[in-house]
Amino acid sequence: MWDIGVNTWVWTSPLTDEGLATLAPRVREQGFDVIELPVEQPGDWDPHRAADLLAELGLKASVCLVMPPGRELVDADTVPETQDYLRRVVDVAAIVGSPVAAGPAYSSVGRTWRIDDRAKLYAQLRENLAPVVEYAAGKDVKIAVEPLNRYETSLLNTVDQALEALTGLPDEGCGLALDVYHLNIEETSPVTAILAAGARTAHVQVCANDRGTPGRDHLDWPGILQALAETGYRGPLCIESFTPDNASIATAASIWRPLASSPDALAADGLAFLRGATAAFAR
Repeated sequence: MWDIGVNTWVWTSPLTDEGLATLAPRVREQGFDVIELPVEQPGDWDPHRAADLLAELGLKASVCLVMPPGRELVDADTVPETQDYLRRVVDVAAIVGSPVAAGPAYSSVGRTWRIDDRAKLYAQLRENLAPVVEYAAGKDVKIAVEPLNRYETSLLNTVDQALEALTGLPDEGCGLALDVYHLNIEETSPVTAILAAGARTAHVQVCANDRGTPGRDHLDWPGILQALAETGYRGPLCIESFTPDNASIATAASIWRPLASSPDALAADGLAFLRGATAAFAR
């Protein structure tokens, strides 16, 4: 029912043409269907070159957006620059054939503050995200907005908050990205949250509760997968974890120790677990 993917952050950051040329064949050889490509800075890698490489390998693509300090859609003077960045990510997604540009398309990761008027900020987000969503819909790409845990943002922590914030934005250009890592921290029931997201779920990222190998954890994988099946989600399940070898990304994601014996082992063991766990839901 679901393709299985893996984010290149498992091995490297930032992604480059040379890095992708090395990683994509390895990802295909391991047996993945999808490779998830972060756009940390537009121009880090050539989407046309990537599209040709993935076509040769028979790999599908998903694209994720990245929100470092300064990329903001609420309470900031960098909204126009952030909108321009998001449009460029949409362009990349369209070129490589990704149906989504997924991530926290609202505020920089790590920006936390006490919010006095949440409704005001949600209205601001809708206003500033709307032109990006319209642009994305015109390219058959969906902005998949990802709620993050309380330590990474103050704005959208739960599915219910995200649904409220995105009310009125068209489904064809805007949905939710669900990451089981954040669901495990913020939702009283990840299964209930997935069911609440329903048809608005546009992308799903998976890992263990400690950001490591899926299946080596306490998560309710049968319940999670059953809920996704009930909502009609048919997109990929993409493993998202992070290399501890890159100082900036390790700090941003609070990766202070290796999460597996090697990045290859994390990917391969996670893939094996997900193939087995999803077998009962085969088309």
